[in-house]
Amino acid sequence: MIGKDIRLERIMDRNTGRAVIIPMDHGMTLGQIDGLLDMSWIISEVSDGGANAIVLHKGMVKHGHRKHGRDIGLIVHLSASTSMNPDPNDKVLVCTVEEAIALGADGVSIHINLGAPEESKMIEEAGRISRDCNKWGIPLMIMIYPRGEGIDPKSPVSIGHCVRVAEELGADLIKTNYTGDPDTFRAIAEACSVPVLVAGGEKAGDLETLLSIDGAIAAGASGVCVGRNAFQNEHPSKFISAICDVVHERKKPVEVRGDEE
Repeated sequence: MIGKDIRLERIMDRNTGRAVIIPMDHGMTLGQIDGLLDMSWIISEVSDGGANAIVLHKGMVKHGHRKHGRDIGLIVHLSASTSMNPDPNDKVLVCTVEEAIALGADGVSIHINLGAPEESKMIEEAGRISRDCNKWGIPLMIMIYPRGEGIDPKSPVSIGHCVRVAEELGADLIKTNYTGDPDTFRAIAEACSVPVLVAGGEKAGDLETLLSIDGAIAAGASGVCVGRNAFQNEHPSKFISAICDVVHERKKPVEVRGDEE
C-alpha cells in the first residue's frame, strides 16, 4: 500500500528502520500533569531532540508546528479513558481515521488491554479502525498490553500473545512492554512480521531508562515509545537526543549520558 509506505517514512527512520516516538496523550488519562502543561513548548523540545514522531489527541494537534522548526511525524491517538474511571483499562474511541487525516496525521494509534473486562469491545473497535486505515492508506500503530487481574505485564507468553493479536488485526506498528529479558523479547520480535516498539515504562532515572532502551534494541525492538521519561525530563530535548543516539546510532548509554550518571 503505497499511501502507508509514504506516511511510514515520516514515522520510521529510513536509514535505520527504527523510530523514537514520544507519546503525549497522557493528559486525557491523568489530567494537567507536569511536562504537558505547555504543549507548544514541549512539542518544540521533542522535535529539537530529534524524535521521529509524536502521539497526540486530536484537540492538541493545534499546538504542533508544521510551519517552523524541525518537522516531526504526527500520530493521532484514537483511544481514551481517564484515571477517574473505576476501570481505566476500558478504552473507548474518541476520534476517527477520517478526522485524523483532516488534521494532517501521518498515522493513527489505538489502545488495547488484553485481559481487561472490556477486551472484546476494544478488539472489535480495532478491527473497524484497521479497515478504515487500509481504505485511506494510513499507518496503524496498536498499543497493546497484558492488563488484567492476575496478569503479569512482563510475561513473555502474554506479551507474545499481545503482539500476535495486533499483527492479526492488521497493525503496521506495535507498541508493547519490554519483557526485560533479551532472549524472550528477541523470540517475540522475530516471530512478528511488523515492527515491534517498546514502551518507556514507569518514570525512572535517565541512565536506567537508556540502559533498558539499549537492551530492547539489542533484542530486536524496532524503536521506542517514551512518554513520561521524556516529556517530564528536566532537559527533554537533550534527553531525547540521547535516546536517538542509542536507538539510531547504537551508542552506549554511558557514552551519551556520561559515567557520572
